Amino acid sequence: MSNLTIDAELEKLQRETFEYFLHETNPSNGLVIDKTAADWPASIAATGLALASYPVGVERGFISRAAAVERTLATLRFFWNSQQGPEPDATGYKGFYYHFLDMQSGRRAWQCELSTVDTAFLLAGALTAGIYFDANTADESEIRTLADALYRRTDWQWAQNQGTTVTHGWKPESGFLNYRWEGYDEAMLLYILGLGSPTHPLPESSYMAWTSSYRWEQCYGYDYLYAGPLFTHQLSHTWIDFRSIQDAFMRLKGIDYFENSRRATYVQQRYAIENPLKFADYCGCCWGITASEGPGSCTIKLEGIERTFYDYLGRGVPYGPDDGTLSPWAVVASLPFAPEIVLSALEHCIHQAKLTKFNRYGFKAAFNPTHPGEPGNPYGFWVSPWHFGLNQGPIVLMIENYRSGLLWQLMRNCSYIKTGLKRAGFSGGWL
Repeated sequence: MSNLTIDAELEKLQRETFEYFLHETNPSNGLVIDKTAADWPASIAATGLALASYPVGVERGFISRAAAVERTLATLRFFWNSQQGPEPDATGYKGFYYHFLDMQSGRRAWQCELSTVDTAFLLAGALTAGIYFDANTADESEIRTLADALYRRTDWQWAQNQGTTVTHGWKPESGFLNYRWEGYDEAMLLYILGLGSPTHPLPESSYMAWTSSYRWEQCYGYDYLYAGPLFTHQLSHTWIDFRSIQDAFMRLKGIDYFENSRRATYVQQRYAIENPLKFADYCGCCWGITASEGPGSCTIKLEGIERTFYDYLGRGVPYGPDDGTLSPWAVVASLPFAPEIVLSALEHCIHQAKLTKFNRYGFKAAFNPTHPGEPGNPYGFWVSPWHFGLNQGPIVLMIENYRSGLLWQLMRNCSYIKTGLKRAGFSGGWL
């Protein structure tokens, strides 16, 4: 494909994906539905990704600046004014918010946890808005004020629960969750935001404790910081440009986190080429294993082989679990790291597998060429019936980072991000 064709394809996919945030959002409070299922709650992470996507929409002409300002203000006003407290039906507590919220009332849904990492995605989106909307108008000034106030309210120290690392979250019925953010994962963003706080900052020791449980591996000839699901190598990079900046761990290894994500992307492709479990269609142009939903818990005999399939699962490479389920959004989110292999995989998803043909918002969440799916389905194999906001956002944002670097440029100007990176020990490059 010519560069013009590639750019046109990317813009089309970006625009279709962005439509999710236009149509699956409650305009009165800015909340974005977690997935396109009836009576489903909002996801605060998806809402944060929407906040970060509106500037992209403005720059690309998908939405007017005035409309983006209106949506952003509605969102930030809601979170600032919503109930903060230990009550079980509040919206948040200590500056953090519940993972899922009722789309209409904005109160806690499903007795879910107060989520530290999902709050980080929400706050990253708010800070993006605060940087982008810089006009000397009452509305844009209010965006900046609210974004700053929301970030400053978050009590990162409380979320440590007197430990060295940050807990996954808290419930009013039972207190802090037993799990903590340790080892390399999407919590990189959480720690950098927590370290950068001017009000309740994480101590520098928390970052050292987090990195102390890193796993350095060699897979298919690539030395890299291991995390199985592909999304863990992407989500923090959505906002932060890790090119040429290093913390103590990466200085020791002689690479940066961007290069690490590039290697992880190549490991994904290599695994698909090797295809040790002999799943259908795996090849150099068909890969992308991450945490995702799947065809459902079942065992089916296919071509003489007993195949076990799963629902939502943290699928990973190269050690599994793997049931043949692939996620096209995770392929797109690696575009800045390795366009030379991502673009061909993207072409496969669009033109060979036709994964955007029957969908309103670009790619559905996942597909599985090994599983036959429902009889008479238009693909001939299982494709998720749902779009997820958490998947839509990285498509919009990482395509934009590849095309213009917009999110990276914006967040380079965020003093809190810079402070957090420096307190984590990062130096070099643009810092």
